[in-house]
Amino acid sequence: MKAIIPAAGLGTRLLPATKAQPKEMLPVYDKPTIHYVIEEALQSGVDDIIVITGRNKRSIEDYFDKSYELEYTLQKAGKDRDLKKVRKITDLADICYVRQKDMKGLGDAIMSAKRHVGSEPFVVLLGDSITKGPLCTKKLLEVFDKYQKSTISIREVPNEHVNKYGIVSGTEIDENIYKINNLIEKPEIGQSPTNLAITGRYVLTPDIFDKIEETEPGFNDEIQLTDAISKLDDIYGVKYEGKVFNIENRREWLKSSIEFALDDDEFKNDLIGYMKTFI
Repeated sequence: MKAIIPAAGLGTRLLPATKAQPKEMLPVYDKPTIHYVIEEALQSGVDDIIVITGRNKRSIEDYFDKSYELEYTLQKAGKDRDLKKVRKITDLADICYVRQKDMKGLGDAIMSAKRHVGSEPFVVLLGDSITKGPLCTKKLLEVFDKYQKSTISIREVPNEHVNKYGIVSGTEIDENIYKINNLIEKPEIGQSPTNLAITGRYVLTPDIFDKIEETEPGFNDEIQLTDAISKLDDIYGVKYEGKVFNIENRREWLKSSIEFALDDDEFKNDLIGYMKTFI
């Protein structure tokens, strides 16, 4: 199974940091955001990766490519530990890149990979969303194997934040597994059927491409993937109980870096001590 990672957005909510670099390349502690996303795909058993890029996204390709000059410099300086880290990134996965020529929304970005996916089911992991805890994509694949229908990851969000997400409603048919009957992209607060939000992880059947082609521009005058998914006959949702960081605003980006830094025993106590000076 292939994985599509959309990474073509402009990242305007993180300006000026994203003026000359993709938001997917912003570091979360010691690695770019998209590095964590690809690691999740690999750890879930998916190693054929398609990254959807756009203008000014070349640094993503450079990051995962071989860097002869850097490797030579590190080797010459005897920095074997750093050299090993750099080479590990290059060997991480089999990645190809497809450019989304116009920013027409997530649905259009997925459509860009149709020729590469073919008639097989595929995984989608948003390039600016990091999960922490149980492997979100792996669980989705397990549920998909059972039902053989498009399956998406969902989680509870505060009611005052429902207008930031695609929201679903449905019937819980097993523990944390829902048969979905309605999807709404960014509903108004007070008009949302639930507080179950799509987390940015999907396993989709290939008929989604026909549904995208049938979908008119919606919220923000873009072709929304949520609107296309809602046209499918059967959809399942899996409630994710780990943490999700959407690296699309400063607050979430800062929180994610702190969270991952606290996992490093070398810096944990020093970081906690530093934060306590502000209390």
